[in-house]
Amino acid sequence: MPALYSNTLLDHFRHPRNYGSLDVPDISNEQFNPLCGDRIRIELKLNESIVNEARFKGDGCAISTAAASLLTELILGEDIAQLANFPDTRLISALQSEIQPARLQCALLPLQALREGLRNYGKS
Repeated sequence: MPALYSNTLLDHFRHPRNYGSLDVPDISNEQFNPLCGDRIRIELKLNESIVNEARFKGDGCAISTAAASLLTELILGEDIAQLANFPDTRLISALQSEIQPARLQCALLPLQALREGLRNYGKS
């Protein structure tokens, strides 16, 4: 059974990867969880339809921060057409932690920001 907070989750929380902003991102979206106050912004720079750079910024708990950090690593080099179907379970399993049902929204907040950003990008 995975630990409540795995070494992977704690490492990404303490040393987040790809934290910061991009100059003129192609895709950008921020999501807010009013239940806990977490706020995460995902920004992507594309080379044609491939994610060339990914950054995140925000204020959140250990789970949402680690999930955002992991997500930016997982989507690098991916085609945005495929990211619309990025499974919740892929991000949750990458955290290698036992995410309780009440905390799932924290873990999925970065993915919600990604999905909304992709929907908005598709409209322009």
